Amino acid sequence: MVLAKVVGTIVCSSRNDGMQGAHYLLVEKTDQYCEKKGDFLVALDMIGAGHDELVLVTEGSPSRETPLTANKPVDALIVGIVDLIDEDDSVIYRK
Repeated sequence: MVLAKVVGTIVCSSRNDGMQGAHYLLVEKTDQYCEKKGDFLVALDMIGAGHDELVLVTEGSPSRETPLTANKPVDALIVGIVDLIDEDDSVIYRK
């Protein structure tokens, strides 16, 4: 699982992923301090993440382990919106 920041929305005029109403976001991987790494992913958003939010993203085959994504062509899935990161008893990120 990786941390990423939502930086955009992906809009497709036609798709063949077998998922009605699927919403895709462009996310950029970050470190725990929200420093962007320049590495982007297109991730399926099942939880309603918004622009500039810090999210948890799972990649690869674990992305296909939900009832909605089972046996679907999903490689990255947003599974959480980060509210707080505490490192060594110090808050380094707060929403």
